Amino acid sequence: MARSIEVHPASRSIVRASWPDICRTPGLRGRWVALDNVRYCPHTSEPLEADVVDADDDLASLCSRMRASDRHACCVLHCSPPTGPRPRGARPVH
Repeated sequence: MARSIEVHPASRSIVRASWPDICRTPGLRGRWVALDNVRYCPHTSEPLEADVVDADDDLASLCSRMRASDRHACCVLHCSPPTGPRPRGARPVH
């Protein structure tokens, strides 16, 4: 069961969650998300869990806010549900 995850940029709340839960969250699905303290799978390099720092439909707006904040080392990924198994050894480009 997916946890309800809400991120409000103005409140600067940070939510720790698994990547599958993040991708299933209606308020984040289909949006760009800024992640911090990401734990990656050593075999696929896909995120396993992370702190959700911020989210936006517009990548440029999200990156602008990240540059203006103290969070310069965030990973920004598009939050979309998995489309199928990734071949073993295939690594995403960051």
